[in-house]
Amino acid sequence: MNAMLHIEDLHAYYGHSHILQGVSLSVQAGEIVALLGRNGSGRSTTAKAIMGLVDWRGTLQWRGHSLAGLAPHDIAQRGLGYVPEGREVFSALTVAQNLLLGQKKPQHKASAPVWSVEDMYQLFPQLRQRQHTRAGVLSGGEQQMLTLCRTLMGAPELMLIDEPTEGLAPQLVTLVGQFLQTLRQRGIAVLLIEQKLSIALEVSDRVVLMGQGRIVFSGTPEQLRARPEVRQEWLQV
Repeated sequence: MNAMLHIEDLHAYYGHSHILQGVSLSVQAGEIVALLGRNGSGRSTTAKAIMGLVDWRGTLQWRGHSLAGLAPHDIAQRGLGYVPEGREVFSALTVAQNLLLGQKKPQHKASAPVWSVEDMYQLFPQLRQRQHTRAGVLSGGEQQMLTLCRTLMGAPELMLIDEPTEGLAPQLVTLVGQFLQTLRQRGIAVLLIEQKLSIALEVSDRVVLMGQGRIVFSGTPEQLRARPEVRQEWLQV
């Protein structure tokens, strides 16, 4: 099966700093791949390279076509959605207005799921209760829900999601896990950057472990569970 997203020998840089040093991975349609590793291992840089936000060289292909030289908005138009770390919302706009700003019909594939504001309220009922509230006064967890939903309103085929559970209360972590399962059920692929090993192993089909800008392990959640020495070397602080 041809991968939806294909990355081979990817190198990325911040100025003269060589961050990614030959990363190769793939994501199939409808698959959740967890990208694990300590802070500074290169996970977020991988997502930013895919979205054209950092300088890179190597092979980055989406549905068989190179992403080289494309601007971030062009990459997004092709069906990739990006949820960066940091919960970026339009603070002065209401929840409903934020969601409507993200809405667009899929130009990249007629069969890509189309989502409504009502769909978002069903995924996260708290957003319905806060729909007329300015996003800037939401709690951190509510802003995370809103960022996830605004990206989903763009009808992506693949979502790159960076640390969605960071700083969230346990009940909100559970909601995010359910959100990810809903994406899988609707056939949306996910590259999930996550620190919480438990949720990453629970929701993912495959795990890719990064260390010092390289891939140091790739396999199923069960295979990683069976390798305590790998987890100790590359994940535990």
